[in-house]
Amino acid sequence: MFRRTFWFTTGVAAGVWATTKVNRKLKQLTPEHLAVTATNKALDAGHRLKDRAVGFALDVRDNMARREAELEDALGLNADPELPAPRRHAAIENRNKPKTYVIDSTTYSYNRNEDH
Repeated sequence: MFRRTFWFTTGVAAGVWATTKVNRKLKQLTPEHLAVTATNKALDAGHRLKDRAVGFALDVRDNMARREAELEDALGLNADPELPAPRRHAAIENRNKPKTYVIDSTTYSYNRNEDH
């Protein structure tokens, strides 16, 4: 009697285990789950690609700056020449102020917007 109970319990446990495994596998094969899995894999691939592209762009920028410095050294463009003294610019007249003219000790203003 004890042997039958043992094998019955073992069979029930094996059946529950197998049923659980099959149900999990069937759930993984549903269209919704497959779509979610594909989306997650695509996102992960996109992130990896973006990280590599950013790393590549940074490497290119660093190498470009290094090469540019090498070329400037080779051409002598890094030498700091003495700069000439800054020029003094003539004062610019205020164009908003109306011009005035003195004729025969009488002052006339030249303002186009003034009523005559």
